[in-house]
Amino acid sequence: QVQLVESGGGLVQAGGSLNLSCAAAGDIFSINAMGWYRQAPGKQRELVAVIDRSGNTDYADSLKGRFTVSPTSQDNAKKTVYLHMNSLKPEDTAVYYCYSNKKMSWGLQAYWGQGTQVTVSS
Repeated sequence: QVQLVESGGGLVQAGGSLNLSCAAAGDIFSINAMGWYRQAPGKQRELVAVIDRSGNTDYADSLKGRFTVSPTSQDNAKKTVYLHMNSLKPEDTAVYYCYSNKKMSWGLQAYWGQGTQVTVSS
């Protein structure tokens, strides 16, 4: 099992920046990738950015250039992933969920954090 805990959400004005972090604990040594999804009110959860253990990244096209997912760091019992968000817009308002996955014989096992609210005021 993998436990994910996010931190860093909050209220920011449009044009500002915010950094999120997510710490993984538990069976972290077989984690394949970590990253972020978000869900705005009335909308489906969508990809923000994911980075795998080789450093390969996958971003939502609309967020490239403004958001950056940093390489994970592993320190004994913890692995952490960061999301750096710049030039924030009101439409970036959402609950941001930390995500990780493991490769299984049948596919990918996903793990989710509880989510952290990001609110961008105009």
